[in-house]
Amino acid sequence: QVQLVESGGGLVQAGGSLRLSCQASRTIFTINTMGWYRQPPGKQRELVAVITSGGSTNYADSVKGRFTASRDNAKNTAYLQMNSLKPEDTAIYYCYAAIPNIIWGQGAQVTVSS
Repeated sequence: QVQLVESGGGLVQAGGSLRLSCQASRTIFTINTMGWYRQPPGKQRELVAVITSGGSTNYADSVKGRFTASRDNAKNTAYLQMNSLKPEDTAIYYCYAAIPNIIWGQGAQVTVSS
């Protein structure tokens, strides 16, 4: 069973950038869909970004133009580059892989101060 380990969260001022990493315990070459959800304080988990094995991406309207999802199959790692961060981006971010069953990372806290 594949495991996902996230890193790269932290505290940043509004307008700043962070990059989240999601490293898998085995090759992601055969994993068609990976992506990111987030759960803001007191709210439900919401989809942020999806990336397929072919590199196609899809984003929530709230992050379009600011966030970029990518994946490096050679490193078994998916990334979420987050630019122009806003306080409302504050959340726990979870990466996932559709195997097809869903495997989750442990979550990474992102806090954006105003």
